[in-house]
Amino acid sequence: MQPEDTAVLTRDQITATASTIVEQQSHDGMILWFSDGHADTWNHTEAAMALSAAGFLDAAGRAYEWLAKTQLSDGSWHHYYLADGVEDAKVDTNCCAYVATGVWHHYLTTEDFSFLEEMWPIASRSLDFVVGHQNAAGHIPWAIHTSGTPWSYSLITASSSIYHSLRCGIAIAQRLGKERPEWEFAAVRLADVLRHHESDFEPKTRWAMDWYYPVLTGTITGEPASQRLAARFEDFVLGNHGVRCVSDQPWVTAAETCECAMAYLAVGDEHGARKLFESIQALRDTDGAYFTGMVYPDRITFPDNERSTYSSAAVVLAADAFDCKSQASRLVLGEGLPLLQ
Repeated sequence: MQPEDTAVLTRDQITATASTIVEQQSHDGMILWFSDGHADTWNHTEAAMALSAAGFLDAAGRAYEWLAKTQLSDGSWHHYYLADGVEDAKVDTNCCAYVATGVWHHYLTTEDFSFLEEMWPIASRSLDFVVGHQNAAGHIPWAIHTSGTPWSYSLITASSSIYHSLRCGIAIAQRLGKERPEWEFAAVRLADVLRHHESDFEPKTRWAMDWYYPVLTGTITGEPASQRLAARFEDFVLGNHGVRCVSDQPWVTAAETCECAMAYLAVGDEHGARKLFESIQALRDTDGAYFTGMVYPDRITFPDNERSTYSSAAVVLAADAFDCKSQASRLVLGEGLPLLQ
């Protein structure tokens, strides 16, 4: 039997954190980054996953209803939305693909087969859109211009996340008795370029996400994954304070730290993962929300007093990954997803 409380967060604390996410949900289901901010489908979906994990199933359901209502005819979504319209009309391929991860996560959490059937057309169209932009070398451009022209480069973090989402989409298809061999082929090709041709991606070596995301998403596993994390640990982990967003600034962020903690869980280093997770509790506000980041040694929040739903969501998902209290607790780590050759 799982313990009632974690070593870091109690169930009541997790509930409080999830409640602050709900506070940023509009009447139509969209979840903003923060008050008067914008939303994108990746962070919106991550927030919905956190709500499912924390037991806020009605709010999570409204979040998926919003995705279904706003999907464009080609299967995509715009990049950024505001409460009253679209802020940025281009398309982020990773944001589109991640909806499939959320759909599979909600199904695993609720075992609601009718939800999976209802969301299948949405998830299927979104992954078809993403796979349709894979080029001959296996890369998927990170964005599509409003003209329909693909961006000229792809990103390690986004591509790793797309690989994970494709595996989630394949899991959905298998559960529904569907076949999507083109998704499997696309995922295998994408994994190959990530594992063997990393220099072909747009260089983002300052950013922590490019360091740990291939491990977090199961793109790189086993000893190579452990070696990858060890290779740049000193560059990105700022003492006992958490993970730097970028290697050359003393700014730690809640979301990156929690995601990195889950990457350490993925390689079996629970001690290292828990140390990272504990370090970020300095960013917890009195009502349970999490500040986006903090600059050390000054201990100044940055951006100033910004509390983001995606940061709180990352905390909830990491807590669930430690405790395995929901049926989807280790999905972010790729556990239980189809293995592709």
